[in-house]
Amino acid sequence: MIPSVLPTYNRAPLSFAKGEGSWLIETDGRRFLDLGAGIAVNALGHAHPALVAALTDQAHRVWHVSNLYHIPQQEALADKLVEATFADTVFFTNSGTEACELAVKMVRKYWYEKGLPEKTDIIAFEGSFHGRSSAGIAAAGSEKMVKGFGPILPGFKHLPWGDLAAIEAAIDENTGAILLEPVQGEGGIRPIADADLKAIRALCDEKGCLLVLDEVQCGMGRTGRLFAHEWAGITPDIMMVAKGIGGGFPLGAVLATEEAASGMTAGTHGSTYGGNPLGCAVGCAVMDQINTPAFLHGVNRKAGMLRQKLEGLVAAHPQVFEEVRGLGLMLGLKCKVPNGDVVVAGYDNLVITVPGGDNVIRLLPPLNLSEDEIAEALTRLEAAAETIEAKLGETA
Repeated sequence: MIPSVLPTYNRAPLSFAKGEGSWLIETDGRRFLDLGAGIAVNALGHAHPALVAALTDQAHRVWHVSNLYHIPQQEALADKLVEATFADTVFFTNSGTEACELAVKMVRKYWYEKGLPEKTDIIAFEGSFHGRSSAGIAAAGSEKMVKGFGPILPGFKHLPWGDLAAIEAAIDENTGAILLEPVQGEGGIRPIADADLKAIRALCDEKGCLLVLDEVQCGMGRTGRLFAHEWAGITPDIMMVAKGIGGGFPLGAVLATEEAASGMTAGTHGSTYGGNPLGCAVGCAVMDQINTPAFLHGVNRKAGMLRQKLEGLVAAHPQVFEEVRGLGLMLGLKCKVPNGDVVVAGYDNLVITVPGGDNVIRLLPPLNLSEDEIAEALTRLEAAAETIEAKLGETA
């Protein structure tokens, strides 16, 4: 008999009753150090007092009115994002998946209104992840994402990750945009080199197409800048944001320049819940916490400390790990054994990591974890590696 919750997830046998900062407490009382942060969502950890206060205060006022009316909290968050980024305008969604849908629509509507309706193609990349909607799976293009869900939305070209020559050769008169993650998350924590991102921006300008960045996972301070593309000194035309922007509350956004958004006039897109007062009140509190030089400096300092310790972990356990990769507090350990085994060994040693592509485990901790928690993380990852090695010894 099918369970009451549709069985589309392979869930770990864990149920958490409470969260405190970088920690999750299981219903049986065990305390897990959370290096997954809900897949980079809980950017400020669990039950952060500023977010709890923002949500509670707003909950006593108004939860939902719909976008038939002005929403002051939405306008306040949009102003904060516009002030801090390349963007001139923001549309709020409930998720990164919905942000992808709008980004694709925005690209195609832009060229339609420019009198070039043939420019519908979007170049995307192997290993990418852009959500699980029709546009998202079509953009990713992998068999894992699209098998059984045809017909697939047309208009996407898929290229090898990081192949600049292939990108230039693929751009033609039908190309409307290039879509990429500055750091692939689901694909195995693969950053694009700053020089390559600059070259792609230049190609878009030269060939007349838009640059769309998916910063759903790598944005909101995760790499040590508010957004990852800032490291390369470039700006996109359109950007997808979610996960960390709500600090755990479902919230997403599409940021765009005035030019790129020019086709999206009244009636061309909408959302019943998107930008609701509760979500945007929390989003404002997240921005106030993260978007400060001191906070981002702290992310970079702790990222350097964590990476150095992880390099030592890899060196000490060459049977288990191959390399460290990533940027800021978006780090990956490429494994020599199946990454799922390492994740499970982590559960056994009370530390949470997240599996990713290319046999990587992702480390996406709260951005405000402490130095003591970094030390404890390494102790528990070390124990997980030793658990794996013991099993390898049993089968040798």
